[in-house]
Amino acid sequence: MKNYLLAITNFFIAIFFVQLSVFAQQKPNIVLILSDDAGYADFGFHGSEVMKTPHLDKLASQGVVFKQAYVSAAVCGPSRAGILTGKYQQRFGFEENNVPGYMSKSGTVGDDMGLPLNQKTIGDYLKPLGYKTAIIGKWHQGNADRFHPLKRGFDEFYGFRGGARSYYEFKEGNPNTKQEDWLEHGFGNYYETEKYLTDAFADKAVAFIEENKAHPFFVFLSFNAVHTPMQPDDKDLATFSNLTGKRQKLAAMTLSMDRACGRVLQKLKDLGLDDNTLVIFTNDNGGPSDSNASVNSPLSGTKANHLEGGIRVPFLMRWTGVIPENIEYNNPISTLDLLPTFFKIAGGTTDKLSDVDGVNLMPYVLGENKSRPHKTLYWKKENRGAIREHDWKLLRFPDRPAELYNIAEDVSETLNLAAKYPDKVKAMYKKLFEWELTLERPKWQLQRTYEDKAMKRMDAYRE
Repeated sequence: MKNYLLAITNFFIAIFFVQLSVFAQQKPNIVLILSDDAGYADFGFHGSEVMKTPHLDKLASQGVVFKQAYVSAAVCGPSRAGILTGKYQQRFGFEENNVPGYMSKSGTVGDDMGLPLNQKTIGDYLKPLGYKTAIIGKWHQGNADRFHPLKRGFDEFYGFRGGARSYYEFKEGNPNTKQEDWLEHGFGNYYETEKYLTDAFADKAVAFIEENKAHPFFVFLSFNAVHTPMQPDDKDLATFSNLTGKRQKLAAMTLSMDRACGRVLQKLKDLGLDDNTLVIFTNDNGGPSDSNASVNSPLSGTKANHLEGGIRVPFLMRWTGVIPENIEYNNPISTLDLLPTFFKIAGGTTDKLSDVDGVNLMPYVLGENKSRPHKTLYWKKENRGAIREHDWKLLRFPDRPAELYNIAEDVSETLNLAAKYPDKVKAMYKKLFEWELTLERPKWQLQRTYEDKAMKRMDAYRE
């Protein structure tokens, strides 16, 4: 009798765990792919006839292309801090300046700079919901061990801690002395790969998906492509013999990245995970046209300024069978929306998600909510700032009067309407300031000379 009862008990326990497993697998996987310093116009799905991005173009046709997607910062590190936390990074003192960067010596410097330890990341939110989490590629949230991804909600890390590095193996003839640029697998396990770096990151993403196919996973494929140094794969460089210089190198690096994206998407298909995986592709800020020959047209400006070319980015979303295919979404969204969107589809409840500035995008994408996800968006970098309210955008500068544009009618920001609408300038200027009063003091700031360079770059790349 005892053996019979034991057998019955074991049977029901087994059924319970099978049901748990099935339930867990029903939660959608999440794949976030982030390119680095890509130009807004440098994708086929945005009309480029020069760049070859067939895999991303196909992804665009399978889901939603967001035409007015914004980042929360015009440079890499703070933009990624906003993505990881779902909140304006200025609220916790991560001003729009990279770490460690060219900072003033009067504040936080060096390895003391990083994503504050009291801030929760996407990984911190998803792990308690049963997700395996990984970041593959560029971290750029602090070099010190206490800022390490494995201590910030991620189960796996393969990449480098810094903001940029060689695409080729460090060895004799290609030396490196900066530890934050070394490749790292896990924590403190440093080594180099003979593979072209973009391909190596794709390898790891594919392997992570394969290893975790039986339960929900979140993988953040954080490319450093197409950030400098301009180091293309030779086999891709030959594809663009019609181009020269940086533009040729950029085209080759973009092709390599697109192929890497294609490999990740193919793995999802091969494993039968397409219907249960949300895929996002976006970019961390506008293209720095002077340093990598990227094109942001028809947007004015570049990386590091608040013109549209510095803060509006490509953004694709696919969830087969759940969201519509081959459509455009035209209301402004923010990469701050990624965390709350992921949290909600992962089964999180609103009461467990507090103190974020992003919103869950799903009701808007599915047409359940016809209003704008954001009536107002903000940007700030030291004395510079910007605010978009509905279709009006005000830019504040340290060396000239504020400028006002109607983005719906003038996406290139060529017609300054400040003199025509002084009351609107005054109201928006005040609203921007009121938002700034809610922010933490910056924990670090650029040397002043770099602010001057940023203004000169902005003026050089206006439409």
